[in-house]
Amino acid sequence: MKCPIDGATLVISDRSGVEIDYCPECRGVWLDRGELDKIIERSAVAAAPPPAPRDTRGGHDDYRPRKKRESFLSELFDF
Repeated sequence: MKCPIDGATLVISDRSGVEIDYCPECRGVWLDRGELDKIIERSAVAAAPPPAPRDTRGGHDDYRPRKKRESFLSELFDF
């Protein structure tokens, strides 16, 4: 297959199980139908944050009541 930009022969590369076509001359990348969706789906799985660590202390010694959020009106008016 030829590059639509400069006519060079495209190279096929496998990235995370998805075949992409790229031009070694202009570095353009071409994807077939559905390949972009696969790349996005696999990168979202890889970039998912790890689960938050659980508190194993058992007690509630560090309990502090939450401070009430003030509205933006409290900055304008004296409540």
